[in-house]
Amino acid sequence: MFAALPESLKSIATRPLFVMRLEVKPPVIVGATPGGFRRVGIVPGGVFEGERLSGTVLDGSSDWQMVRADAITLDVRLLLKTDAGEIITMAYRGFRHGPPEVMERIDKGLEVDPASYYFRIAPLFETAAPRLAWLDRTIAVGTGHRTAAGPIYSVFEVL
Repeated sequence: MFAALPESLKSIATRPLFVMRLEVKPPVIVGATPGGFRRVGIVPGGVFEGERLSGTVLDGSSDWQMVRADAITLDVRLLLKTDAGEIITMAYRGFRHGPPEVMERIDKGLEVDPASYYFRIAPLFETAAPRLAWLDRTIAVGTGHRTAAGPIYSVFEVL
């Protein structure tokens, strides 16, 4: 069936939307819940920069993580403020997983090669800014890297 598809259905095209660096505080440990081991990362700020979209991440954002045996799941809500003062909500789900020794190094705040583990997100956006209304209809994907200071994401618009 795949061979018979039109070329436009055989791959997904993207273009860079922005690179984002988040500041994070040490996680608040909720502990072992019926759903798994819950921890919440508090995000006091950050920055994002791209050709069409740049600004800061506002205080009050958070990352609700579930530590499972096979992966860490992310459920993140961020408030973005563009350089022009427009407010955007960014919500994403994601996964981070890799070899145990790599994940242990990340948890200790040590540097690892971003190619040595899987860290992907699927953001959605909302805004009331007329200039950015296209974001309300945009699917995005991102790849991340966890540093000691916080995560860095490359976020792409799916065309």
